[in-house]
Amino acid sequence: MRKKSLWLIASVMVCLFLVAACARDKEPAELGIKAAEEALNAAKGEIGKYVPDQLKGLEAAVKGAKEKFEKKEYTEALNAVKDLPGKVKEAAAAAAAKKAALTKDWEALNAELPKMVEAIKGKVDALAKTKKLPAGFDKAKLEGAKTGLTEITQGWAEAEGAFKGGNISEALAKANGLKGKATEIMASLGIK
Repeated sequence: MRKKSLWLIASVMVCLFLVAACARDKEPAELGIKAAEEALNAAKGEIGKYVPDQLKGLEAAVKGAKEKFEKKEYTEALNAVKDLPGKVKEAAAAAAAKKAALTKDWEALNAELPKMVEAIKGKVDALAKTKKLPAGFDKAKLEGAKTGLTEITQGWAEAEGAFKGGNISEALAKANGLKGKATEIMASLGIK
């Protein structure tokens, strides 16, 4: 009987120890998940815009930690989130670096494309004033250049609007397309 009592007391003590150990990790896991979510939510916009693949990974990690927490696997949940604030910080830094690179590319196009447009406009205006177009150049080619110039001007206004609205990637894509079109028109007009 005494052996049974000791065994029962030892079993109860082990169970109490396990419950206490699990409960001990519950609060830190809960705080860790909350801290990871707050860090992610603070940087989510920029991370999602410039490094969306990293955002998906971070969101999946937070979700996984929450699932472990709901299953009362507090130690595993705590281990899953302990590095997340640092990873969020790294992703935010990567997003900032990508944004800076895109902005630099935009600034280069912003300096170059308006000059190209002015060159095209000058040539189109000069050709429009002549009574006789140069050899190998007809009225259809001139009208095509005028139409292209109008499209580039409108497209550039849209690209600038996108840039000012914070859509740097969209603005850059549009501006690169316009640069290609401007290069074609310049070549057709004989502008070097």
